[in-house]
Amino acid sequence: MGFLELEDRKIVVFGLANRKSVACAVGRVLEEAGARVIHVVRSEERAGTARRLFPDAPVFVCDVEDEENIVRVRDRIGAEVGGPLAGIVHSIAFANYSRGMRPFHETVKQDFLQAMDISCFSFISIANHFRQLLDPDASMVTISISTTRMAAENYGYMAPVKAALESSLCFLAKSFSAFSRVRFNAVCPGLLKTSASAGIPGYVDSYLFAEQAILRKKALATSEAANVVAFLLSGRSSGINGQCLVVDAGMGLNYFDAAIVSRVVG
Repeated sequence: MGFLELEDRKIVVFGLANRKSVACAVGRVLEEAGARVIHVVRSEERAGTARRLFPDAPVFVCDVEDEENIVRVRDRIGAEVGGPLAGIVHSIAFANYSRGMRPFHETVKQDFLQAMDISCFSFISIANHFRQLLDPDASMVTISISTTRMAAENYGYMAPVKAALESSLCFLAKSFSAFSRVRFNAVCPGLLKTSASAGIPGYVDSYLFAEQAILRKKALATSEAANVVAFLLSGRSSGINGQCLVVDAGMGLNYFDAAIVSRVVG
């Protein structure tokens, strides 16, 4: 039995898009730990990708924007895989900048609400609809960002959406405590090199800056965030509930790095 004690434990991972996805890295770590991973993806196209990357894992399709799809995929997983589930990973985020990147005060209501639905409410809905499949000591983990208190123009309205996601953790933990010991936590990575991030205007520059601000001068690897997800899914983290674990290799404490400051004011 390995340190994480995840052997043969069933864990559902929502959100794999491609090999660069956080969900893919999480799936790899969990498989290495001996867990039985079940992938849930947004479309049939992504299902094909997931099956190529994880040929031994069951793959299901669910567009979480329609809550009925969450109910359907729960029923399919219950019938075809069964429970109990040791954990669920929510690695889902979506933003539709229908009018392009605009100042925050010009945020389009429909776009904001859609992002909130897919990126935040889906976590609450998955918890609700999957609760009867969860082991009493299961762990649910979502993916947020290293800080929601920094107004990065190129991230648009997603930081407030992620803030809502993080706030939901304590409310879910409290409400589930009435009938279980299920835990709810978030992993909050610094800037990662993923396909989703590549679509953010100016992201490469921000990524390069982050690499210099990180104490070790080396960017955060997606696998490093995935390792923390696996820890939170395991019983080894049983004392952690309703928390946001920042994984940024020290970037957040080094914004006034002398070398960076000197290049700006020198």
